[in-house]
Amino acid sequence: MKSKYWVALSSIEQIDSGFISKIYEYFGDIEEAFKASRLDLMNIDGLSIKKAENFLALRARVNPDKALEEVTRRNIKYVTLEDENYPKLLKNISDPPAVLYYKGSLDICNLEKTLAVVGSRRASYSAKEQLGKIISEFAGTDICIVSGLAAGIDSQAHLSALENNLKTIGVIASGLDFFYPTSNKQLYERIENGNGAVLSEYFPTFEPLKFRFPQRNRIVSGLSYGTLVAEASLKSGALITANLTLEQGRELMCIPGLISNPNTEGIYKLLKNGATLVTSAADILNALNWEVKKVPLQTQIPLLNDSELVVLKALEIEEKGVDELISITKMNLENLLTYLTTLELKGIIKQVGSDRYKKV
Repeated sequence: MKSKYWVALSSIEQIDSGFISKIYEYFGDIEEAFKASRLDLMNIDGLSIKKAENFLALRARVNPDKALEEVTRRNIKYVTLEDENYPKLLKNISDPPAVLYYKGSLDICNLEKTLAVVGSRRASYSAKEQLGKIISEFAGTDICIVSGLAAGIDSQAHLSALENNLKTIGVIASGLDFFYPTSNKQLYERIENGNGAVLSEYFPTFEPLKFRFPQRNRIVSGLSYGTLVAEASLKSGALITANLTLEQGRELMCIPGLISNPNTEGIYKLLKNGATLVTSAADILNALNWEVKKVPLQTQIPLLNDSELVVLKALEIEEKGVDELISITKMNLENLLTYLTTLELKGIIKQVGSDRYKKV
């Protein structure tokens, strides 16, 4: 089982996908690359003695079987660069991830119609509203929304996808042991629970360190035929993704905003440099030359227990706050919050304020 050598190499925190790809390309076999001698490594162009010796020292601490066990016992799936089901579009970028770890399902995502959405973590209400409107125009189609599961625009992109029966892929800047930000834990779980996939190039135990976020961005754009920027300042991470999009030869699109908002300065810079202006889903379809088809809505209704049905009935007509729901359902706070969480994970209700909920 050669995949364990891919996993073992990716578990070495001090080397990256570029190094793994380099030695794999040289040897043509991942097991041979993992077991290479010092002399073998010295024959690789561009690989210094110091790098070779550093790799050998690090490799000595890794047990491929144990590395693979760490992944499988967490019920994490993975795909390697040599696998046939590795996303073809991502494989075409200059530095594709050696391994993709994921929870959920990539098989249910249409990787032939992937749209990346990026923008400010401190997005304005207006930007979120505009983005939600545009994504809602794709409702029920086979388009897959790709974003970074960060706060702000990323979260809005994923939520809007879920609300409109779209599949979505969240690309994170840490291993899958972590939720970042922690407030998005339920969003992670909703995506994993039949609505797409949460994926990472990092071994499960790798922390969300600062330098990993810009590295993550090449995967967001690399998985996608085009990138939509919803709001971005001149120094935002979204502009890094925008530049990567152009380097990868993909379509770059922007939603305009108020010129008085500092978070739109990056948007107008991109538009002046030739990015496609987007005010509706039709603009995206035209830019990408896509025709979309509607996906039948799932007819299976999630099974609800009696208590969940009581809570759902209380939300039948209009949104309500937690205090109102306690009064109507006669439940204590702890039980009510449990049932609200399970209903939200099942995609039946959604939170619309700090303590208010509505039926989807």
